[in-house]
Amino acid sequence: MVLEMKVPSPGESITEVEIAEWLVQDGDYVEKDQAIAEVDSDKATLELPAEASGVITLKAEEGDAVAVGEVVCLIDTSAAKPEGDAPKKENKEESKPELPKEEKKEVEKPAAKPETYASGTASPAAKKVLSEKGIDPKDVKGTGKDGRITKEDAVNAVPSMGTPGSASRTSSRTKLSMLRRKVAERLVSVKNETAMLTTFNEVDMSPIFQLRDQYKEEFKSKHNVGLGFMSFFTKAVVRALEQFPAVNSMIDGKEMVSYDFSDISIAVSGPKGLMVPVVRNAENLSFRGIEAEIKRLALRVRDGEITVDEMTGGTFTITNGGVFGSMLSTPIINPPQSAILGMHNIVERPIVRDGAIAIAPIMYVALSYDHRIIDGKESVGFLVAVKEALENPEELLMDNNVKKALEL
Repeated sequence: MVLEMKVPSPGESITEVEIAEWLVQDGDYVEKDQAIAEVDSDKATLELPAEASGVITLKAEEGDAVAVGEVVCLIDTSAAKPEGDAPKKENKEESKPELPKEEKKEVEKPAAKPETYASGTASPAAKKVLSEKGIDPKDVKGTGKDGRITKEDAVNAVPSMGTPGSASRTSSRTKLSMLRRKVAERLVSVKNETAMLTTFNEVDMSPIFQLRDQYKEEFKSKHNVGLGFMSFFTKAVVRALEQFPAVNSMIDGKEMVSYDFSDISIAVSGPKGLMVPVVRNAENLSFRGIEAEIKRLALRVRDGEITVDEMTGGTFTITNGGVFGSMLSTPIINPPQSAILGMHNIVERPIVRDGAIAIAPIMYVALSYDHRIIDGKESVGFLVAVKEALENPEELLMDNNVKKALEL
């Protein structure tokens, strides 16, 4: 019996996928549930498992775009599983008799023309020209009598600055994956279809540094997860979204849809590019809960196991360019959301504190927002609320009880 394997639907609204890589070859024997291919949709890369055991016949090439429901391979379930390894082929190279090596005859090189006192010596006129050009006479080959450098040699001499085209000038062309093409389309549509603006502020990270230094070892020992910056930022964002609900809204046609929950999308870099899994109902999670969920999602992105459902439905996004060294940027909104918070690197900078100059770990933060539904008052107020919470976390994020907030 020959089974036709069709492309399953990887998620709602996805009509086609691209064969990113075949993990088996045409004619191989495959086991049921064995991963036989990686397919790219416009949202994620997924593995395609064999639906039965048998000999496989491929019906699509790598890079082909195939519609959901289209046949991509055949599996002959009546074929018997091969036993043992195929016999090794005789190594023809080893069976060849060793031939006697031909002795190389040494060819006498013609004797080099002996140099004279004049070789490499510049005439007075040539010496002046070379001096003006900044060229050492040793770098010029003379064509005059006995190798003397003439004025003509000096005029024609070129300073050593490399030769155009001497380095490699190759290029390569690689087809963009369906995921990367879809990301490109979405980014362009955001720029064209939204009234996107960005507002900036700076955050003194000293209080968070102090809390982490004091409790991170105890936190990790008890919860088996690190106490990072993302839980503080997520908590601060949730608090700010409750104060400014317009930022937690989206445009749907002629209507604005607002949410009373906070599903926070966290940008994570993976092997296939930037993925944005969602931390659901972040408003109900503790510091431990947020850190554990972010770690779980990041591992799934790294291992290529993240699903489309885990990356859809967010109401607000946080992206951290600081891990790559970014000082400042204008992050692009993740549609259909209306705002995104950009984190950046932390650098010690001089600030004024209590009327005196002090050195503090400072992070620049940026909020890009859709001005069609979020006004300047809401956007600036939201970012100020985030700043206030991060600079006073014990009071505004931990209710003045650090041990309880960290579940220690």
